[in-house]
Amino acid sequence: MSTLPAPLSELAWRELISQHTEGLPATFAAGPVSAYVGFDPTASSLHVGNLVPIMGLMHLQRAGHRPIGLVGGATGMIGDPSGRSSERNLQDIDTIHANAAAIREQLARFLDFDGPRGAKLVNNLDWLGKLSMLDFLRDTGKHFSVNYMLAKDSVKSRMETGISYTEFTYMLLQSHDYLELNRREGVTLQMGGSDQWGNITAGLELIRRADGKEAHALTFPLITNADGTKFGKSTGGGSVWLDAERTSPYAFYQFWIGADDRDVSRYIRYYTLLSLDEVTALDEQVRTTPEKRVAQRTLAAEVTTRVHGADAARVAQEVSALLFEKADPNGLSDAALAALAKEIPFADYVPPAENAPVDGIDIFEALVQLGIAASRGAAKRLLEQGGISVNGAKLSAADKSVGYERLLRGQYLLLRKGQREFGLLRVARG
Repeated sequence: MSTLPAPLSELAWRELISQHTEGLPATFAAGPVSAYVGFDPTASSLHVGNLVPIMGLMHLQRAGHRPIGLVGGATGMIGDPSGRSSERNLQDIDTIHANAAAIREQLARFLDFDGPRGAKLVNNLDWLGKLSMLDFLRDTGKHFSVNYMLAKDSVKSRMETGISYTEFTYMLLQSHDYLELNRREGVTLQMGGSDQWGNITAGLELIRRADGKEAHALTFPLITNADGTKFGKSTGGGSVWLDAERTSPYAFYQFWIGADDRDVSRYIRYYTLLSLDEVTALDEQVRTTPEKRVAQRTLAAEVTTRVHGADAARVAQEVSALLFEKADPNGLSDAALAALAKEIPFADYVPPAENAPVDGIDIFEALVQLGIAASRGAAKRLLEQGGISVNGAKLSAADKSVGYERLLRGQYLLLRKGQREFGLLRVARG
């Protein structure tokens, strides 16, 4: 049993601690702590790469401490060089404000913003936007030597490729943020990825020199997949967003379902609130019956429910079961069919101008309109080869039409070519 105080004990067994300052356990043991994590507002959504620090804030609040999220409204107009090989695109103020509002909404799915220990979201534009250059140089810049700054990894890693003065000063701006939050909100802990250690400890130094106070740092490990690829990228290489408009709940669910057996035990620790006993039981499932992918299903359901809600997670599970587990399409809900229409080829059925069956849907035309067959002739050959199913039932060469009574929910027809190629047709009647 760990003797660390909460939330360090929780973070430790979940393997979520990379480094922390020596006095942090005693600080947690002494009483409630206010801690912050910074988020980049240059996009209108957070992504799964942000989930580790978000979970860190969540564990902190559950242990009775106060979480603060900081959106870099000012620093987002400059860019943090940590972990980057080039400067990011800069955003205008209106875009950053809109993005910050969206980020708060997403954080509210993890953090409670009410009550005495309620979370708070702040924007460093509120103070850095009013700070004059002379005041900044006098009150912050004087405490740091150039040699000290050059020794930080976030700067050293960019020296060969080049770093602008704008990004060079990012460390000082982040340090100023920590000092400002220490004064305004009593923040004594900053958390972030392990690549932020240099910037965070610079903030400790500024608080010590400017106000003679003690502050602390805690960093989380940077997450990579077992195969060495960067965590958080979809199969197509794009980011996996928390915004349902950017990454659908189904695609989000599938990202977690796809976790490698070598990774899933870590991810369950990182991204869920399951207990140690529950995680240990899932670890055993991975070792003994990996083909059942129980851990992946649990992980996907837990994270999708947290981010998108229970209804969206249920729909994602329905769609996934249909496409990958041969579930009966006749049991699909209206919501699942609507979600499916966004994930596979979809079309509104238009009867052919001539020779349309009066009692159903022309299957040749349906296959052509969905792009499953290039022509009516190609569609006929597919039927003759026995390669087409409708609503889970295989068609024969004689099945040139499908009756309206077979429509799913009285409206849809699900066609499948082979095992994995699907299309969904919506049929208007009357």
